[in-house]
Amino acid sequence: MSDIKYFIGVDIGGTKCTVSISTIQLKIIDRIQFATHTEQGPEYAIKEILKSIDEIKSKVDFDKVKTVGISCGGPLNSKRGIILSPPNLPGWDNIPIVEIIQKHTQKPTFIQNDANACALAEWRYGAGVGTQNMIFLTFGTGLGAGLILNGKLYTGSNDNAGEVGHIRIEKEGPVGFNKSGSFEGFCSGSGIAKLAQLKAEEKLNKGEEVSYCASFDELQSITALQLSKLANLGDKDALEIFNISAKKLGQGLSILIDILNPERIVIGSVYARNPHLFDAISNEVIVKESIAASRSVCSIVPAQLGDNVGDIASISVAIDEYLTQLNNEHVKV
Repeated sequence: MSDIKYFIGVDIGGTKCTVSISTIQLKIIDRIQFATHTEQGPEYAIKEILKSIDEIKSKVDFDKVKTVGISCGGPLNSKRGIILSPPNLPGWDNIPIVEIIQKHTQKPTFIQNDANACALAEWRYGAGVGTQNMIFLTFGTGLGAGLILNGKLYTGSNDNAGEVGHIRIEKEGPVGFNKSGSFEGFCSGSGIAKLAQLKAEEKLNKGEEVSYCASFDELQSITALQLSKLANLGDKDALEIFNISAKKLGQGLSILIDILNPERIVIGSVYARNPHLFDAISNEVIVKESIAASRSVCSIVPAQLGDNVGDIASISVAIDEYLTQLNNEHVKV
């Protein structure tokens, strides 16, 4: 096909990086994955990224590559293209990654934080297809959001839009975003584990048994994955933790529904794997707490892209910028 277009995606994570090349229809032509090796500093991973780009670009007509997209954990400055010391990337301090890759490829290059990039991916190719106003919640290790408002990604004045995990849900509770009782503290993988630790410690101090933690020595080894497996088997103690998280999820979603009036809220990771552990309780809270007119037009659904979301997210950054440029040119004409 003479009109085929290609897009390169670079997903930078604390454990692994991937470099992919795809068509606009999301047909992955090639994909290379390698360990980030953060102990070797950013130089190692950047060298591997550039080498991987050179390898995959040989698989296509490189003249037909339109843009490069980067997905990376924040904080970062998307307008300047700089990575700003993400906690999962020690040593990546003020790295001008967009300039580095753009100079190497001679292709327009763009970056978004991983929540924004995943929002673009779910919006264009996953559970958010067809919407104009969509919220994506990560619900992974932490809780962040990507906002699609009026058919566009909204990043705020300095890339801090969507930090919903910082909202305080209760005065006290598990810590997320360095804030006790935060939305992230109750509704994230790490938050659920911390909540379970608090509850287990409280019960053990009373001499009560806890199914998922036999002693104080096991407190730090509690994980959300362990708890979800037990909850799915009907374990009472594990279900108690998820019921608390579900209630707080309903409170947080009610705030988002009232403020942003979305058509759809797409939730990933822990929720996406276990929606049945949350929906009944969170929906009950939403009915009580949110504005009926806003609630009536909003559906809450699990993310669809699963384990492939990182690759698709970075490619979606590239495709979104390309389509935005096309649209701007059309408007000017």
